[in-house]
Amino acid sequence: MICGVSCREPTSVFRREDESDTVAQVKPAVYVENSVISYLTARRAQKNVRVAGHQDVTRDWWANKRHSFDLYASAVVVEEAQDGNATAAAARLEVISQLTLLEVTQEARDLAAVLLRATQLPAKATADALHIATATVHGMDYLITWNCKHIANAVIFRSIERACREHGYEPPVLCTPDELMEP
Repeated sequence: MICGVSCREPTSVFRREDESDTVAQVKPAVYVENSVISYLTARRAQKNVRVAGHQDVTRDWWANKRHSFDLYASAVVVEEAQDGNATAAAARLEVISQLTLLEVTQEARDLAAVLLRATQLPAKATADALHIATATVHGMDYLITWNCKHIANAVIFRSIERACREHGYEPPVLCTPDELMEP
């Protein structure tokens, strides 16, 4: 248990019963990175229009789109969520308690080290690489984030994709909540 949040093994098959018939449909798996949770729970930004817009998109996605996906996080998300103001941290941890926590395996740690080298990200981006690696080794379909510097960055994505595939993994789609909207 990490600060009141229990780790649960992800289900091996992500299925839900469709209301109209008995055929099971697969729900895509989404790793929710801490920036999304922070935007979801923070007071609305008053001075930064861009941040306020991201918060609005995040809240809309959470209210209207999240139920179309199976949502996951990891101990890395929990550790980041614990930082800062205690009241804000508690709000973030409450949201995380609704998610299934993925184990941060040795394979994920090894892949994170590979990703740092492949992307030439700075050492301070180790947690960011670990988010990507954990989502990758657990076979997530998507990783949603507002971290467009070190995670959802089109310039480094090809390096991430190549490194993951060279090590036998298919990377998740790295995107922001506004990119993960159903048509």
